[in-house]
Amino acid sequence: MPRETIRLFSGFARGSVKLILKGNRAYWLWLAFLGALILSGALAYANQVRTGLVVTAMRDQVSWGFYIGNFTFLVGVAAAAVVLVIPAYIYDWKPIREIVIYGELLAISAIMMCLMFVCVDIGRPDRFWHLIPPFGHLNFPRSILAWDVIVLNIYFLLNFAVATHILYRAFHGRRYAKRLVVPLVLLSIPMAVGIHTVTAFLYNGLAARPYWNSSILAPQFLASAFCSGPAILLVVMQLLRRFTRFEIQDQAIQKIAELMAYAMFLNLFLHGAEAFKEFYSGTQHLLYTRYWYLGLGGHRTLVPYAWSAVALNVLAFALFIAPATRRNWITLNIGCLATYAGVYIEKGMGLIIPGLTPDALGEIYEYYPTIAELRVAAGIFALGFLVFTLMLKVAVPISLGEFRDKEDPGDLGSPALAGH
Repeated sequence: MPRETIRLFSGFARGSVKLILKGNRAYWLWLAFLGALILSGALAYANQVRTGLVVTAMRDQVSWGFYIGNFTFLVGVAAAAVVLVIPAYIYDWKPIREIVIYGELLAISAIMMCLMFVCVDIGRPDRFWHLIPPFGHLNFPRSILAWDVIVLNIYFLLNFAVATHILYRAFHGRRYAKRLVVPLVLLSIPMAVGIHTVTAFLYNGLAARPYWNSSILAPQFLASAFCSGPAILLVVMQLLRRFTRFEIQDQAIQKIAELMAYAMFLNLFLHGAEAFKEFYSGTQHLLYTRYWYLGLGGHRTLVPYAWSAVALNVLAFALFIAPATRRNWITLNIGCLATYAGVYIEKGMGLIIPGLTPDALGEIYEYYPTIAELRVAAGIFALGFLVFTLMLKVAVPISLGEFRDKEDPGDLGSPALAGH
C-alpha cells in the first residue's frame, strides 16, 4: 500500500476516533446505557459457556429458540437495505440517494448481530474452527448452512466496502469511484435477496418439519424483511433530522413508507394463503399452525403472541396504505413501531417455536426464553446499536461537510456525500 494512501487513511481513522469521543450528555448517557446492557450480556454469556446451554430453555424438543429467532429477524433487517439501493442506484432517485448510505450502515450492524446470535447459539463455540477452511471442513456446496455462512459474510463485506469507500472519499473531499461502487452496489441487490432466501431454505429444506416445509416461505421472508428494516430507518431518519442539521426530504420518507405498505400487503397475503391451505385441508400437519393460532390441549402460551402479531401487522398496513396517515408523523411512527413489533414476533416466536412443537413424538414442550437468554440477546442488540451509533457519529458530519480533511480540499463543490 503506498505511503500516501496509508497517511490519508490513518488521518481518516484518527479523526473518526476523535469524533466519536466527543458528544453531549444525551450521547454519553445513551452509550452508558448500551454499555451496561453489553456488560450484562457478556456476563450471562460467560456463564452460559461455563455451565452449558442448560441455562437456556432449549431442550431436545425445541433445539432452536430465542437466539435463532433473533437471527432470522435480523437477516431481514439487513436485507432491507435493498429497498433504498434499488430506487437510489437503479432509478437514480435523488431523495433516496441522499440517505442510502445509512441503509448500508444499518445492514452492517444487522449482519454483525446475526453472526453473534449464531455464535451464542453454538453449544461448543471452541469448536467453531472446524467450519473454517483449511483447518476444518465447511461442506460447501452440499450444506445449506455453508451457503448461509458464505452469503452473509459476502453481503457484510460488500456493504462494509461500499460504505467505507464512500465515507473515506467524502472525508477527503473527493467523489467516490463509480467503477468500484456501482458494480458492488448492484451485486449487493441479489446478495440481499440471497441472504434471506438461503435462510428460508435452511428451514424449508427440513422435510420432517411441515410448518416450515412450504414453497412460499422464502417470499414470506422477503416481504416481511422489506417492512421491518425500513421501519427502523424511518425512525432513525427522523431522529437525525430532529437532532442534527441533516436535511431529509419528506418525499423520501413518504416513498419508503409507501414501499413498506406494498411489502406488508404481500406479507399478509402470503400468511393468509398459508393459513388457508392448512386450515382448509385439515391434514395432520395442521397441528403446528393450530398450536400457533389456537393452542393445543390447553397449551396456549403462543396464542397471544400470534394474534398480537396479526393485529400489529394489519394496523401497520392500514396506516401505511392511506396517504393521510402516512403523511401524519404520529401515525407514521405508530405504524413503524407496529411493523417492527409485528414482524419481530412473527419471525421469532411465530416461526421457530411452532415449527418444533409438537416434536416428532407428539410431545408439547412449552418454550419461553430464560433470563440468561434475554440478557445475552439484549447485550447483542446493544452492541449492534452501539456500532450503528458510532458509524452514524462519523457518517452524519461527513455528509454535512463538518468533518473533512482540511489539508485535502478535494474536488467536491458541496458538503453532501458525492453522488448521494
